[in-house]
Amino acid sequence: MLFQIESMWQILGWCLVFAGLIITNEIARRTKKGGIAIFGVILGALTVYFIVIAVCAGLGMPWALKNQTYLYMNSWFHYAKLYAACAGCIGFMMLKYKEGLGKYDWFKPFPFVIVAINIMIANFSDVESAIKGAQAVANGGASVLGGGWWYSSEGVWLYGGWWNWLNALAGLLNIFCMTGWWGIYSSKKHDDMLWPDMTIWYIVAYDVWNFTYTYLNLPTHSWYCGLALLLAPTVAALMWNKGGWIQNRANTLGIWCMFAQVVPLFQIAAPFSVLPTIYAGQYRYALEMTADTAPAAADPRAQGLFAILAFAVNVLCLGVIIKRSIALKRNPYKQEIFVGTKDYKEAMARAE
Repeated sequence: MLFQIESMWQILGWCLVFAGLIITNEIARRTKKGGIAIFGVILGALTVYFIVIAVCAGLGMPWALKNQTYLYMNSWFHYAKLYAACAGCIGFMMLKYKEGLGKYDWFKPFPFVIVAINIMIANFSDVESAIKGAQAVANGGASVLGGGWWYSSEGVWLYGGWWNWLNALAGLLNIFCMTGWWGIYSSKKHDDMLWPDMTIWYIVAYDVWNFTYTYLNLPTHSWYCGLALLLAPTVAALMWNKGGWIQNRANTLGIWCMFAQVVPLFQIAAPFSVLPTIYAGQYRYALEMTADTAPAAADPRAQGLFAILAFAVNVLCLGVIIKRSIALKRNPYKQEIFVGTKDYKEAMARAE
């Protein structure tokens, strides 16, 4: 098993997150008012909230120092991910409504740029974990399969190793698996931004890589941000929102980041917290971890397996892209190369 499932509360928590992401994504994508409310009004209010927490914590105010966001979500990564994801959501709204910068053809590669930025943020985090895991081993820490424990700024023991390097490489390949950068369309109802060349090949390659990233670097969150958060946009894209996967992904990621930033205890405390098998059953919940003592054991087999799988899937996806590019004599980044495939046809049938 990948996770330590002990109660129905944990299953219920996953179902609530999955359903909540599906519903809020539909609210954000179907109307302009819904999108503005979530990525304008709510995000703006939360930004003020985050600034107030930071200022008050700097002044030593007890309420701020004990705040959930300050204690558990105060690293550079979470804020970078939140605002990068929401920037994508706002840019995608401009493109689908053809307003602001979205009116100009030169803005069409924006989805590629913002997704690449988000992937690189994750890649830097993977590299950070790999380096700190190696440093822990060099300093005499116990090692299993070449990995080492290190304590993050959010109070979580992470097990860094070669799997982080391999997954970072998979993430880099995943950037080059995005094709047809200029093939961005608005749907007939103007409720979706469509990227028809982003077919099931890319979706699977991205999902496997991103799940691996969360499993390695956000282990106490990965039951939710690794499974529920990835499946919600994928299910929507496969069932009723053909060609709109990247918009679904951006919306659900932005919404989840806002929720997790404000209520981090949902995923790290009883009864909904779920831990992966890396901790070898030493904890029930993430809050039981302390900086004083590293976990006595580690089970990184799943980490290594998924890193290998993520790399292999992205190599395969890139191989398919190269093969189709040669056969069609097309530049895969300037032109669409999945023309004629089932996914592409279904997406283009919805385009304006």
